[in-house]
Amino acid sequence: MSLPVTSWKRFARELHDGRIEQICILSDVERVTCEAEELNQLISEGADALSAKSKKERFDEQGWDSLKERPFYKVLREYKDVLPDDIPAELPQDKGVQHEIDLVPGTKYCVTRQWPLPREQVKAIDDFFESRRNAGQ
Repeated sequence: MSLPVTSWKRFARELHDGRIEQICILSDVERVTCEAEELNQLISEGADALSAKSKKERFDEQGWDSLKERPFYKVLREYKDVLPDDIPAELPQDKGVQHEIDLVPGTKYCVTRQWPLPREQVKAIDDFFESRRNAGQ
């Protein structure tokens, strides 16, 4: 018995669209298990070495010596006192902190401007925030 051959793109599209309801994979369990164990071993051994190597390479690529040929090198050296001495090899871990500022009802909004606004514009802004406060937002 021979089954029709389908492309991965068509398979994925039909699976996503719901035209394929069930999949049955027939394989040699012992061979698949052995290959999976070998792959797991390669991944666990190689990932640590690879990540350490790639981190070191990335760090070296970001050093001062690698920037010497760049046109902005002189500007960077001029402002090196505000740049970190150690360039991190990766972004810091996300701590999940999000900041929100809640205005207390009746509090005036913060205005930093270089010149005074016309009275009608100030009134329009005040009316806007007052309507938001009254609406419970």
